[in-house]
Amino acid sequence: MPPVPPKQQAESRVAELEERVAALEQELDAAQAERDERLADLQRVAADFDNYRKRALRDQENLVARAHERLVKELLPIVDDLERALEAAAEHEEAKLEEGVRFVHRNLADVLAREGLAEIETNGRFDPHVHEALLSQPSQAEEGSVLDVVQKGYRLGDRVLRPARVVVAAAPAEAREAASAEAREENDGDRD
Repeated sequence: MPPVPPKQQAESRVAELEERVAALEQELDAAQAERDERLADLQRVAADFDNYRKRALRDQENLVARAHERLVKELLPIVDDLERALEAAAEHEEAKLEEGVRFVHRNLADVLAREGLAEIETNGRFDPHVHEALLSQPSQAEEGSVLDVVQKGYRLGDRVLRPARVVVAAAPAEAREAASAEAREENDGDRD
């Protein structure tokens, strides 16, 4: 085989390199096209998510508005009853006024109960999760028991809307004095 002249060898190498460059340019074009396609997909997904978020927010606002509307519709008859009670009061019909106010109270309590409102129990021991102790009062009752309710407390479902404000039983004054005297005697005994 005759030797290949250097010029032919160089031309052959240039042709190979040009083919390689053309192939790399095609790969680059394909990669850029794929990148553009993926970017477009990503932008579509981002736009879809943004639309979903806006729609969910709008739906939530509509739901809250409908819930308020339903509650207000249920409260309107109670407002009407209050107006009738006020008219009876203007005519000085005390018996009708008391009856009207009791009726309004019962209707309002029923509407609120249907919405999930429940009165917090105050019978028994003080519970700091649902009671607020306004004061403690010496009593013959068991220490820590609820003596009196100053203001009723309420739950809405499992959440405390307002704790019951209560008066809590403390040890009788004599028992506290005796316990205090014992503590002083123990302290005096420790010093000896």
